[in-house]
Amino acid sequence: MIKALVACRAGVGSSLMLKIKLNEVIKENAFPIALEHSSLDGVPGFNGKYIITLPDVAEDLEKKNLPQRIIGIKNIMDKNEIKEKLELALKEDGLI
Repeated sequence: MIKALVACRAGVGSSLMLKIKLNEVIKENAFPIALEHSSLDGVPGFNGKYIITLPDVAEDLEKKNLPQRIIGIKNIMDKNEIKEKLELALKEDGLI
């Protein structure tokens, strides 16, 4: 199982909604991903493979050269976008 962190600046609103949709997509597609949730304060201590967030936060995190793959989701309600981006990451990493 791959660990992924769902994060936004405050860790309250948008990331919680995104986590709900991510869980639905992960379950529907049997993706081998286990989600954790946090504000950006949790990023330094996260040792999983993916950080999933909104595009503006993703841009900021990519500048930090973190070891994780950063996945930015534009429309947190769009299960098709979420599925496509997760599937792409998993395929590129040889995990599916």
